[in-house]
Amino acid sequence: MVLAIAHQLQSIGQSVSYGKPLGSCLDNPLGPACNAPSAEHAGMMDEDVRFLAKSLNLPSEKLHPTLLLLDQETIQKRLLQQDATDYSQHLSQYQDGRGSDVVLIEGPGTLDEGYLFGLSLRHTAEALDASVLLVSRFSEPWGVDSILGAKQRLGDRVLGVVFNDVPTQHLETVTSTIKPALEKQGIQVFGVVPHSELLRSVSVAELVYRLNATVISSPERQDLMVESLCIGAMNVNSALKYFRKGHNMAVVTGGDRADLQLAALETSTQCLILTGRVEPRKDIVARAVEMEIPIISVDLDTLSTVEIVEKAFSEVRFHEQVKAQCISQMSSDHIEIERLASALGLQRQA
Repeated sequence: MVLAIAHQLQSIGQSVSYGKPLGSCLDNPLGPACNAPSAEHAGMMDEDVRFLAKSLNLPSEKLHPTLLLLDQETIQKRLLQQDATDYSQHLSQYQDGRGSDVVLIEGPGTLDEGYLFGLSLRHTAEALDASVLLVSRFSEPWGVDSILGAKQRLGDRVLGVVFNDVPTQHLETVTSTIKPALEKQGIQVFGVVPHSELLRSVSVAELVYRLNATVISSPERQDLMVESLCIGAMNVNSALKYFRKGHNMAVVTGGDRADLQLAALETSTQCLILTGRVEPRKDIVARAVEMEIPIISVDLDTLSTVEIVEKAFSEVRFHEQVKAQCISQMSSDHIEIERLASALGLQRQA
């Protein structure tokens, strides 16, 4: 959402700088997954900051530092009183707009995240005298309670809210019922962004990295995006019916199940994941090459493989350019950027 709003502000002539005080994923040179050991590596940068800077063409002087990586090691040190740093003092760096019209500060994932370090949403907003734009992933109508609760805790600092990832069947309810109800209570709704399968997808390269897999075919197509997971463990007729219901799938099946592998290659499969380190038949590899579908082999059982892939979906990030382009288009269609700019006291630049 930060990327979407920053892009739209740029489109109306506003210059932006950006920072993420509370890091969640420091830049990892070994691969795309987040496993940086400690924020004590001062030269490292949160991956989100790096990707957003690249997508928006922001020079280094427009980026603010990540102050802390919120991980198990950092939390343990704080609890054991081995870290007494007053991080709120370091927030003053963000008060320097660095020549920008707007400083966008990515807040914590919840109202209370970072509280132990004095970097919760309320701490940050008060230290910087900043307005807060809430981003709410829509669940059900009663999820409005969390927005009202945030308003009560943050008071007039709440600029408004953007609803994100709204299922198609709930768009009308959010637009015609929830939005006017919130605005009657003084909470402006600046956008209602629908669910996108692409944005919830994972690249084949990410799966290869997480599974420590060997790429057998079409290594150049690891940029393909996987939107769903299917498990091939039944007879081939049942599997075909199952596979045909999927879209842009990763299919996990045994390396010895040639029948299911061929069936998967004839459906909407983006990646074939073979378990057990069993080499696929040459005709299957040839067909995958013809279809430009990566086959990857893992030294894991099916259950372990599925658990890792499902975790990848639950921790999905947005570090692919195809997602950045999708975000840009969706924000243009669904975020009222002129209204948001006006609420911030900005004027469209020529």
